[in-house]
Amino acid sequence: MSRVKKGDTVKVHYTGTLDNGEIFDTSKEREPLEFTLGQGQLIPGFEKAVIGLSVGDSTQVEIPSTEAYGEERGDLIINVPKDQLPDEVTPEIGMQLQVNQPDGQPIPVRITEISESELTLNANHPLAGEDLKFEIELVAIK
Repeated sequence: MSRVKKGDTVKVHYTGTLDNGEIFDTSKEREPLEFTLGQGQLIPGFEKAVIGLSVGDSTQVEIPSTEAYGEERGDLIINVPKDQLPDEVTPEIGMQLQVNQPDGQPIPVRITEISESELTLNANHPLAGEDLKFEIELVAIK
């Protein structure tokens, strides 16, 4: 029976949870996730967990933040004046916005704090700094 190796395209079902047991993502009610190992499509710890599996195998893995979305970086958190928002936008904690870099490249950000005159915007991935747990089942090797 063949085992997954770097360069293989695979299909997996998975459920990802945080340390507190909260499910942050799952493929259970969807098609399996398809990806090619070694192309950097997924977090490194997830790819490592799939290597060596055979079709039908399942595994549980704990992935430290350093092999997931990294640590939260302070340089990706900024304060901006509230009046920079368009008038029709009412800011709320958790709201997703897009900020353009000087070169015009858009960056997704979340509002994490709102004061009288400023908004705190966070461009870190929402799971940055989190250790993640995954249950993974290998469905197919293509």
